[in-house]
Amino acid sequence: MTDKIFIGGGGEGYAEPQEMRFKYANRHGLIAGATGTGKTVTLQILAESFSQAGVPVILADVKGDLSGLAKAGTASHKLHEAFVGRAEKIGFSSYTYHDCPVTFWDLFGEQGHPVRTTVAEMGPLLLAQLLELSEAQEGILNIAFRLADEQALPLLDLKDLQALLVWIGENRGELSLRYGNVSPASVGAIQRRLLVLENQGGADLFGEPALALSDLMRQDSAGRGMVNILASDKLMSAPKLYATFLLWLLSELFEELPEVGDPDKPRLVFFFDEAHLLFDDAPKALVDKVEQVARLIRSKGVGIYFITQSPGDVPEDILGQLGNRIQHALRAFTARDRKNLKLAAETYRENPRFSTEDAIREVGVGEAVTSMLQKKGVPGIVERTLIRPPSSQLGPLTKAERAEVLKQSDMAGKYDKPLDRHSAYEILLVRTAKAAQEAETAEVQAEAAPEPMAREFNAARRFSGARVPRSSARRHRPKDTFASAMSEAVIKELKGTTGRRLVRGILGGLFKGR
Repeated sequence: MTDKIFIGGGGEGYAEPQEMRFKYANRHGLIAGATGTGKTVTLQILAESFSQAGVPVILADVKGDLSGLAKAGTASHKLHEAFVGRAEKIGFSSYTYHDCPVTFWDLFGEQGHPVRTTVAEMGPLLLAQLLELSEAQEGILNIAFRLADEQALPLLDLKDLQALLVWIGENRGELSLRYGNVSPASVGAIQRRLLVLENQGGADLFGEPALALSDLMRQDSAGRGMVNILASDKLMSAPKLYATFLLWLLSELFEELPEVGDPDKPRLVFFFDEAHLLFDDAPKALVDKVEQVARLIRSKGVGIYFITQSPGDVPEDILGQLGNRIQHALRAFTARDRKNLKLAAETYRENPRFSTEDAIREVGVGEAVTSMLQKKGVPGIVERTLIRPPSSQLGPLTKAERAEVLKQSDMAGKYDKPLDRHSAYEILLVRTAKAAQEAETAEVQAEAAPEPMAREFNAARRFSGARVPRSSARRHRPKDTFASAMSEAVIKELKGTTGRRLVRGILGGLFKGR
């Protein structure tokens, strides 16, 4: 194995072969260009090269084209002669066809192994971004996470969070004194957002068994790095869910992986396709989080590569940290396009042999303007480059071929069946049942008490607005109605509490909410 990745290069009018040094591959990169200019093939050859070097890869398959990484290319392919001719032209003498070890993942569990995390692991910042919450609503979400920690209420799936929000709404008076105003309207707005997320299939993301990061950093028996392909074609219909999940994955890698300094090659490489979705309408706090992760995660041995149409899609502070760049053609049909083209050209180290701006406009499909980090991490001079052909199949697998890969996967059966552990929802349900039993006992005792105590009991209930039932009514009314739950809540609160707390109706609200 060499210490470099062959990208492409030579030929008349082109530079010498262009290579990416493994030592600097964890200093991130950018693959940019208009639709149809060859970004997907560039991503494919990089994934192949990292895998061959033993480096695991995570990539999002937005168009469904990258599943072909699991199968070697063949001489029967219609582009075989063109591939061989390109390899000869650029001096790629070691060009052969081969496959990669691939694991398919799918948040919806349809085209790959299910991918899950817990609500607690997602955290309030990313969840607020996913739900597009206002500042006030995000504050209530932070209160929910704080209470979950303080009261040992595990937040694993959406129903855990929904049950806790009901509890917060019913106890908003007391919580507002401690944490600030808790508005019923804000709680209701969060619940509606959760319902929309659930209807879009986002509930599949939350639960157990949660994804173990070690399962993304495996090698096969031959020492090749696993290529983890996340099916994202359906996920693209929910761009916030797509961006939030991938950012969560980056954040988890940053939190869990130890420092390794500057390794000889990355421990993991992460390709983020359609990168603009991460930054569109994102709050400053989230963009700052991405910048922090991008700046620091390279010391954990992780390289991040953003794939997008224009470098302008990536914030300037993050763009400045992307050392390895492969720029496919940009078209300049409008004034804005011309401005983006000029800005893209200005980010490269100039080559006196040609105009970078003209080169970015003129390169054809399968060509690019490239700049790779050289010795001591110095950016290389920009060069026009013919990109090497892929060794794996160009284009997707058939459904039968994908199913066979899934069947043979080491992950088969580990994540397929969801678990429903005892968590916040079940804990609150048990507490409610216990409180209801205590309330029933207290009611029986109060009605059997001497007349003065009964008058006090009834007066307190009139004060709370509850109807004073006849003893015969208690014997015959159903115990699981809303009115019953409200009465039981009032009786429970009567024991050792002031009349002010009688009107909270926590049990009635919780029964109603569930």
